[in-house]
Amino acid sequence: MSTGRTTDTALPPSLPGAPRAAPTPPSGTAVVWLLPLLWTFVFGLWGLSRQDSVWRDEAATWQVAQRSTAEIGSLLANVDVVHGLYYLLMHVLFTCFGSGTTTLRLPSVLATAVAAACVAVIGRRLAGRWAGLAGGMAFGLLPAVQFHLQEGRSYALVAAGAAISTLLLVTVLQRPARTRQWAAYSTAVLLTGLLNWLSLMILAAHLATLLWARAERAVLARWAAAAGCATAGVLPLVVFSRGQSAQVAWIPPLSWHMLIGPAVLLAIGGAGALPDRPRAGRLSAAAVGLPLLAVPQLGLIALSLIQPIFLDRYILYSMLGLALLIGSAVGAAIQAAKPRFPAASRWILPVTLAVAMPALLPQSLAKRSPASRVDDVLAAASDIRHLKRPGDAVLFVPADRRDTKAITPGAFAGLRDIALAESPEKSGTLKGVEAEPDRIRAALLAERRVLLVTDAPPAARPVTAARERTKTAVLRRYFVPVADKQTRGRRVVVYERRSAPR
Repeated sequence: MSTGRTTDTALPPSLPGAPRAAPTPPSGTAVVWLLPLLWTFVFGLWGLSRQDSVWRDEAATWQVAQRSTAEIGSLLANVDVVHGLYYLLMHVLFTCFGSGTTTLRLPSVLATAVAAACVAVIGRRLAGRWAGLAGGMAFGLLPAVQFHLQEGRSYALVAAGAAISTLLLVTVLQRPARTRQWAAYSTAVLLTGLLNWLSLMILAAHLATLLWARAERAVLARWAAAAGCATAGVLPLVVFSRGQSAQVAWIPPLSWHMLIGPAVLLAIGGAGALPDRPRAGRLSAAAVGLPLLAVPQLGLIALSLIQPIFLDRYILYSMLGLALLIGSAVGAAIQAAKPRFPAASRWILPVTLAVAMPALLPQSLAKRSPASRVDDVLAAASDIRHLKRPGDAVLFVPADRRDTKAITPGAFAGLRDIALAESPEKSGTLKGVEAEPDRIRAALLAERRVLLVTDAPPAARPVTAARERTKTAVLRRYFVPVADKQTRGRRVVVYERRSAPR
């Protein structure tokens, strides 16, 4: 089996008085992965606080991370078991470093930087130093990656785990494999699967790479054993989480317009693979990158035909394949230009980055603004502080909007949560358990002034649950709004009791 690895030949040094030399390719492996790692890390630190905003998904991480391990265990028995390992990790970090947007998002920045470094090493081994450097630098610039680069959720960590496992696979294919290397591969897949079991689709991508490269039967057997052990370790999580599938019932069914994005990505990836001249029996960037891009995309589409779960964040790790293919294409362009234009060829990557950065700047700024997310939990807390008065009551519609109170309890000091029967911590839920509709109605009618925390258009959805209908009906009939503050997808309305009930 040919590895398809290429090398870059060094050029003689310039003579005194000669024109200024173009950039030279990195001389060692360390530089190839270190530059993308630092580049992505610094890129991730830019605008990390997102103007002190936290949206609802990140709020779930924040509030769970602040609970005790016993409370987290109680929660996972009811909801979000698929994120259990991630929540425990964030709990440790919040305990050690305190809560805040930096602690919340820095793990994703570090994970993305590690993933970029892995892409660079894989690209270098399979297509040369320039291809590795280009792929590693490109990874952090991809729009989907930029969105989750600063996200307080597990998806960047999953991408890092997928990158590490892919690098380990390439390593065992290029060098005489030892048992401990296969064990490391199996462990990486296992931990990644425990962060999100949909990442197990990477095993199908790796199998496609093995078959494409015509790996020996012994290698296939060892891979099957390693993959089987990892899958067995994740299987209990898969089975248990199926009982919580109602959590994703809000995801719409697959439609044709949802397929536009995957089609574009696959077209770009396919074009990037062409210069690599992919062929069977050769381990190349295309043999690794194309399956890594295509299999998760197609696999999620297939699963969505059974149950709607098509969200691109679930397969963020497929962007590893796209970055690898982009890097391969840039490396091929440099190699093609080198014989005729040896000096100019070394400027291809710097010029490409110089063009890409300004072109992506509007999108980069947008990803780092509060408007890039559907809402801002902290903005509602700020409004509560300004609008509340002693003796006021607070109400949440829907009950999920109690996340604002969960992560900023100080803002709600002095307010009575009149619908709450059992706290989120005691009930092992994210939103708590509310009283029956009749009791909520009676509690509301006993109040003179109520602050309502809800969604602002266009994030607001029609209320359907009996409790929510009761809340809104009583407010409309017996109260009148006297203040209405809408900020970043959240809405705080102050209601006062009518002087003469209708």
